[in-house]
Amino acid sequence: MRMSTKGRYGLRVMLELAKHHGQGPVSVDLIARNQGISQNYIHVLVQGLKAAGLVRTARGPGGGYELARPPSGVTALDVVRALEGDAELVECVQDVASCPRGETCVVRELWGEVGAAIKRVLGVTLEQLVERDRMRAEEVVTYFI
Repeated sequence: MRMSTKGRYGLRVMLELAKHHGQGPVSVDLIARNQGISQNYIHVLVQGLKAAGLVRTARGPGGGYELARPPSGVTALDVVRALEGDAELVECVQDVASCPRGETCVVRELWGEVGAAIKRVLGVTLEQLVERDRMRAEEVVTYFI
């Protein structure tokens, strides 16, 4: 099981926007430079994020992208769903009728538990991720002699 580049990079774009929340639109150039993502791919990712109501765009000088909601109101799961679709690992978890064994299958229960654990972990908000990032940056201290 792997998350595609859309989900991984999309979450990094959203983290960058959350870091600058309240400071106006963030330029594509700044996002690209800070996150190591091409400007073209950022534009592609933002289309899905905008369609999901997670990002706003501003045109013209000083334009760019910004969060449509506060960082405390956006989870990693919101971002993954916007870019990757539903987070269910197997169809039968969501649609028990898709499998003739659905009602009695212990393996279906296991997949449901795995999916619930993923959703729980991805329930972290952008605000919490920004705080984690800030704490990690404070831990990294470089000394020069």
